[in-house]
Amino acid sequence: MPTTTLKKILIVEDEKPIARTLELKLAREGFLVRVATNGEEGIVFLTQEIFDIILLDLVMPKMDGFTFLEQYKAMKLDTPILVLTNLSQAEDMDRAKALGATEFIVKSSTPLAEVVAHIKEELEM
Repeated sequence: MPTTTLKKILIVEDEKPIARTLELKLAREGFLVRVATNGEEGIVFLTQEIFDIILLDLVMPKMDGFTFLEQYKAMKLDTPILVLTNLSQAEDMDRAKALGATEFIVKSSTPLAEVVAHIKEELEM
């Protein structure tokens, strides 16, 4: 039986109940999960570990998701980033994608199971 390494997910989300729900659901799905509560903390994690995918909120204290994306881009990493936000303006989506976001998901209108499906699709699982 082949051994498979668990996929690592970085959640960058300041709303603790949302971050915790995502963390529990993804851990149950077999992922290793790290949670950063703001963009600054997320960047620190990226300097210490390699992740298979990043879930990123845009509206956060200390460093918002757009600034995170700018710094991420400067780090020349190629980890897929799924923006998970309640911002739903086309300009926000276009800006996030221009900065390297792979996908843009509106939290309030996307069930958790669908978020997991997006992650698995992105990771080709």
